[in-house]
Amino acid sequence: MGGTALADKLDGIVRRLRAATWKERDAVKDELLGAVRGSGDPQAAKELLEQVRKDLSLELRWEVDEVLEALAPPPASEPEPEPEPEEEPDRPLGAGDLVLVYDDPRGLMLYKSKQGDRWFASQVNPHTGQPQTFELHPQEVTQLKGQLLGSPYWVLGSGEAPSS
Repeated sequence: MGGTALADKLDGIVRRLRAATWKERDAVKDELLGAVRGSGDPQAAKELLEQVRKDLSLELRWEVDEVLEALAPPPASEPEPEPEPEEEPDRPLGAGDLVLVYDDPRGLMLYKSKQGDRWFASQVNPHTGQPQTFELHPQEVTQLKGQLLGSPYWVLGSGEAPSS
């Protein structure tokens, strides 16, 4: 459909929209939508509607806006968030991943991982004077709990102090 023929057709439908009662408007809007979709160049038809819309009353602009919204492509759907990676049981843990459960002022500290059941000990290296942290094996944890039974240095609220 040529540019002027399309413009004349849309102008005619918009004139009928102006004259229509509010009950008749939906049918005229459907006709307008069909004319835009059926034109050979929907983009040009949308641009013509944008121009015509400027001369309409606010109420009729809303009606034309509904037609333009129906012509707009659907919004791009948001990509689904990637699932959280599974916790790797042996991945390096940071300080935020550990909970202090035993704090002896002579230098021994025990930590438990927040997730899983990994235990770590930290103590000062006598040669360097620097603290060193290492992971404990389950049998070492059981042995340490037995040796430290009744010690006052278990951190309250950690839920890990062995009961006497």
